[in-house]
Amino acid sequence: MPKPKRNINAVAEATMTPPDTLPEHHLIARLKQAAGKNLYYLDTAAGTTILAELNQVFRSTIWLRRGSYVVINTNSLADRDNKLGGEIVNVVGDEKAWRKMAYWPKEFVKKSSYDADSDDEGPQMPPSDSEEDER
Repeated sequence: MPKPKRNINAVAEATMTPPDTLPEHHLIARLKQAAGKNLYYLDTAAGTTILAELNQVFRSTIWLRRGSYVVINTNSLADRDNKLGGEIVNVVGDEKAWRKMAYWPKEFVKKSSYDADSDDEGPQMPPSDSEEDER
């Protein structure tokens, strides 16, 4: 039996609005790869890779893609003696709103498709046959 619609809507709304501040042991990380069984490899802003477990609230409700951002609690699984480095406690839904917050890591800058340093004025066509003969 599927989850009730009210639960799905509540989870979706929680991911859209960023909190005012992040608690002490919470980090924002980028999803690198799914490891299976609700486990994910995450890249942190410090450049380390962490294996984290998805919280029960998000299972079968929200699907994560490579490159998406999540909030992990690094202190929640500290008492376990295993490879897990944290638990995914929130998913960044509205990335634009989350990026405006003061706690967003500077390492996760948004890459634009346009490179301002290049001298090109846009996409270039390959040289025609007449231009190749002149060279």
